[in-house]
Amino acid sequence: MALCGGVGAMALPSELIVHIFSFLSDRDKLRASAVCSRWRECLFYPALWTELKLRIGGGGCSSSDETSKLEFLMRKFGSFVRELQLELAPVEGNLSHLNSDPSSARMDQPPGPDSDAQHKERWRDAVATYLDQVLCVFTSIRNNRNLQKLSLYGDTFILQQEGLLDSSHLHLIHQGDKKINEIQQLFMEVLSNSRQLRWLSCSFMLGLVTPCSLSCLSNPSAETLQHLSLLDHQLGPLVSPSELDRLSNLHSLALDFTDFTSELCGLLATPRRTPLHRLSLLLNGATLEFKSLEGTATEDNWKALVRVSANLRVYVMALEVDSSELLRVLKPSLPLERLHLDSYSMPVTDATLELISQQYNKTLTHFLLLRDGPDFPDLSINRNEDPLVLLAWRCTQLAVLVIHGYTVWSHNLVAISRLRGSSLRVLTVSEDSIDFDPDQSVCMEGDPVHNLVKEVSLGLGRVWQPCLDSSVFLSEPTQHFHHELRAFSMGM
Repeated sequence: MALCGGVGAMALPSELIVHIFSFLSDRDKLRASAVCSRWRECLFYPALWTELKLRIGGGGCSSSDETSKLEFLMRKFGSFVRELQLELAPVEGNLSHLNSDPSSARMDQPPGPDSDAQHKERWRDAVATYLDQVLCVFTSIRNNRNLQKLSLYGDTFILQQEGLLDSSHLHLIHQGDKKINEIQQLFMEVLSNSRQLRWLSCSFMLGLVTPCSLSCLSNPSAETLQHLSLLDHQLGPLVSPSELDRLSNLHSLALDFTDFTSELCGLLATPRRTPLHRLSLLLNGATLEFKSLEGTATEDNWKALVRVSANLRVYVMALEVDSSELLRVLKPSLPLERLHLDSYSMPVTDATLELISQQYNKTLTHFLLLRDGPDFPDLSINRNEDPLVLLAWRCTQLAVLVIHGYTVWSHNLVAISRLRGSSLRVLTVSEDSIDFDPDQSVCMEGDPVHNLVKEVSLGLGRVWQPCLDSSVFLSEPTQHFHHELRAFSMGM
């Protein structure tokens, strides 16, 4: 509705326009800026951009368009934004050969020379795009002293597999070595110039974090930092005991499991520190070939840490880890709240589930059991009781249960729903995982799937359906870990 006397929105004070813009999403703000020059001027008031959340890549645009958008946004807001949350996915759409069906990738037929040359060219383009985008971000925020939250995720695992961290590959990228060094230097400048950083999360940002990066964090930010997450596919630890000792007010921490040493755990258990509330650990079976579990936190270390941090809860994701290794790391005193077991060739054993349900019956709230393999192992084949049913019975705090890639018998699924009832807020089971006992099917009338849906819905006290789309279980595990640890750490 027009204002009285024919006066329109152009007559509104700038402060009022800025206040109205504050109720819009980031996307709508940018759209509104195209209305007129006056609105465009008001759009770039620093008060409107204290928080910036971006995902670059995967939107159907070309990499050059995505980079141009990022450059514009960072040039406008990078110097004063207080919270920057950024996900970079430069490889989506660029490496179709690598993103093809896994079964075809395992075929013995090697790609032809033309295909191989095209693949290498796409790889170089994707890496070059990633490096340019990271340089753009850190060049823009290098002198931002108001930065309070920096959360970065690089969806670049596929590039890691191609050996970018091997220096012999960097010469394939134009100025690759120089750009990596410049990125690392800029990151250290950001840490050095920060004055009130509360949240620092760098997950799988290729070539960004080095073992020396954290030493550049300014003393004021070392006092204010409450969350630290440093995760990479590199082999060396990214956090030294001396640097962790400076961060005496940490509430939450996320590291590679092999980097959480006995010394670090002992340091966190000192009474002079702020008690730790959340700890997220990633155990990647691929790295265990190079990084030993020797020297990681012992049972006594966990006991000492829990004595000081009584409210500590732990989230563990294990990727392609043998059950024998899992049994080594799952200590009785570890206050495990969330556990995600994801594999392709190494299925979890019933003995592992037995240990989990017995040791963490009072703390476990989230359990994800996923497997992307051609067969569906039956964990109850040699047992009187199904281990998943026992887990649902013993773990009285269980609220989220997700299963794919393992056989779940329909009658056991009904038992799980009845045991946990409405307290099981999430029960997600892929349709491919569900099997029906032929003997029971003979005794029951009607469609077995319909009967299963009805019985599980009655047990949960709400409408339930099996998950028909198996692809939802097959997302990039590192991305899931990044998102989950953020929600886990913020939920304290």
